[in-house]
Amino acid sequence: MSAESATTLKKSLWGKSAGRLVSTLLRHDELAAVVIIAIHLYVDWYLGLAFLAQILTLGLLFVIYRHRSAQHPWVFPRALWLWTLFLVLAILPALRAISLKDGAYYYFNVIFYTLPMFWLGLVIAQDVGSLRRLFKMLSIFAALLAIVTIIQARTGVLLFKSTRYDASIASLAHFELGNTGIYRAESFLLNPDSNGAWFALMLLLPLGLYVESISFRAKVLYLVEMFLMLLALLFTYSTGASIAAAVGVVSFIVFAGRMRYRIQISLFVPVAAVGLIIVFPSQVHSLLQHASTSAEWSLRLGVWQTGIHVILAFPLTGIGLGRYIYILRAEPYRVPAQFIPVYHPHNSFLELAALGGIPLALLFIALLSLALWLAVQNWIHADVAARTLLAGGLAAIIALSFYSLTNAGWTLTPLTALGWLVLGAISSPLLTRSQKSELADEEKEGNLRIHANQHGG
Repeated sequence: MSAESATTLKKSLWGKSAGRLVSTLLRHDELAAVVIIAIHLYVDWYLGLAFLAQILTLGLLFVIYRHRSAQHPWVFPRALWLWTLFLVLAILPALRAISLKDGAYYYFNVIFYTLPMFWLGLVIAQDVGSLRRLFKMLSIFAALLAIVTIIQARTGVLLFKSTRYDASIASLAHFELGNTGIYRAESFLLNPDSNGAWFALMLLLPLGLYVESISFRAKVLYLVEMFLMLLALLFTYSTGASIAAAVGVVSFIVFAGRMRYRIQISLFVPVAAVGLIIVFPSQVHSLLQHASTSAEWSLRLGVWQTGIHVILAFPLTGIGLGRYIYILRAEPYRVPAQFIPVYHPHNSFLELAALGGIPLALLFIALLSLALWLAVQNWIHADVAARTLLAGGLAAIIALSFYSLTNAGWTLTPLTALGWLVLGAISSPLLTRSQKSELADEEKEGNLRIHANQHGG
């Protein structure tokens, strides 16, 4: 075979493989959504391409819309006018950024992208089975990232690392824990706190799957996934993420559905904590020591105070949207307790108010609250098995929201996309419709059986 023929054959095989992959993704919306999350994390965030996942998300929404049917209905977000107002109101602060590129990046990734991802979650969660598949795939992806983080923490090697951006992130490449010589694993999130928040959110999904499942093998798989994510979270040594994970677990216990589930999880948590202390005593000690450092808390308080001063100075329109604008324009308002400059006020809600104004922050909180309320309504009307799945999603969103009080959570693009996808899925009205349809079918089938028995009698 000639070299030209070999090249042609190779291209043909690659083309067929790519075609099969695209065909598979189009047939499985949940898998396509997880692939988009992976692309958004690795390509858009880690490699800095910025907008590829957004294009794919809009394309997937278009494909789902084109293939809508009675079995796979289309749905619009509630209060679409509120979403429109949120997107429009953010345009002016985005135009006041330090550069058009920086303003566009923040607007499209933090503000605009919330709606497509939330909408994607709405239309993917056609029923409880779809929600279960989405959570399973997200859990597998998170477990793989946990393995990458653990390997980086133990060996210093980041798998699938790109050298293209080594120079630009050299100052962020090593996060030492004080003067201990221990380095916190940042993985593809490029920051250990953000990496920890990722696992604080994600480990609650397999927790819901574990409680919901009746298969022993499946339960073992979910336990392994949770262990990997918990270990990866430990190696980030993130105080905020660890507390957020604890808040998420408590939230899951509240929404678990049955008392025996609450008791099981309540017993499981101390056992897992003791296991971590026994197997990784030095790492747990380092985390607790880092969490109890008074300088860290006083600095964080100073950062919040600076953020409040900026908001009071620019209450309506903020200082402008952007990734690098805060460190420049917030300097005149920095309080003495904040002894170093920072890129954001370490609170997503303060960040939105400082960059875009109080009205923009209030609109964001209103949209988040509305979606959470709809998710809780789904939980109320769900059966016991579905409640455990919804409990995992609700706990994940609560964990992310709590983390956002101490750092950039809802305003960090990988966490933003993931959070709104999960929130859209658990608040989808299609979940309630499918359950009502199943109940109606069961009732109809029961009536037919009664009628048949009476006729036979």
